[in-house]
Amino acid sequence: MSAAVELTGVGMHFNMSRERVEHLKEYVIKLLRRELLYEDFAALQDITLQIEKGDVFGIVGLNGSGKSTLLKVISGILRPTSGQVRVEGTIAPLIELGAGFDMDLTARENIFLNGAVLGFSRAAMRERLEEIVAFSEMQEFLDVPMKNFSSGMVARVGFSIATLTQPDILIVDEILSVGDFRFQEKCEQRIRRMMDGGTTVLLVSHALDQIERLCRHVLWLEKGRMRMLGEVKEVCRAYQGG
Repeated sequence: MSAAVELTGVGMHFNMSRERVEHLKEYVIKLLRRELLYEDFAALQDITLQIEKGDVFGIVGLNGSGKSTLLKVISGILRPTSGQVRVEGTIAPLIELGAGFDMDLTARENIFLNGAVLGFSRAAMRERLEEIVAFSEMQEFLDVPMKNFSSGMVARVGFSIATLTQPDILIVDEILSVGDFRFQEKCEQRIRRMMDGGTTVLLVSHALDQIERLCRHVLWLEKGRMRMLGEVKEVCRAYQGG
């Protein structure tokens, strides 16, 4: 079976400011005088792995370990500082809550907006609107601006749109951790159906029970490095043991 995602020696570095600048004017002056001091921050270091097509791949680690950065590199949002990334197929990324939404628009307007971004015509989205709304259970709030939504409500709409079609790769970053337990179960059922249809799933979650239920293989990241890679039960057991 060929790989859906392949990373070779991937590193991601950021320049972090070492000093606090209170005002834009002060920042511009220091920038022009080359007085701003930065230090290198390695968010990812030497990540090499393969994710096979149809696999359900979990990523665990403490906050700041590089999980979200890795997903952004795989999805193409960030270009790695070093190494190579190869992805085969279409990607539906659910990485940041509310990403891709205009929060001043209603849920209905955002559904059509996101549909256009995904390449659907307005007529096609009209045909799918009922299905999206039914899954999200947001019928009563369809014409309410999304800036008035809770994080769980935003997640419902985002997940319903992202899983409207069968992407080759679905990337989910903590989105399932918001909202009520019943809707999380509903999302997991849809993910399982997508898995049965051959979709490769990448899942970041702090809920190890969720990782163990859904995933086959897991990567444990620690301070931007690969601490452990392997079968789900083995890695989760080691991660829980610290």
